[in-house]
Amino acid sequence: MKDKKPTYDYSELLGLLKSKKLRQEDLASKIHINPSTLSQKLNNQSEFTQGEMKKICKVLNISLKNLSKYFFCI
Repeated sequence: MKDKKPTYDYSELLGLLKSKKLRQEDLASKIHINPSTLSQKLNNQSEFTQGEMKKICKVLNISLKNLSKYFFCI
């Protein structure tokens, strides 16, 4: 039996995005990915790369020590 991939909860990340008045399309543009790709990642259809997480942290001013709060909540 294959291991099931975890389903991550990105509600904190989406809340931060909203509080900064940024749309998903804006964030996608700032980290140089397609908006549909970002949507897939936020909907657990694909995974964020380390580089994407670092770019998002930079854009949203997230400290790397708080990375798990935004990317690894199950």
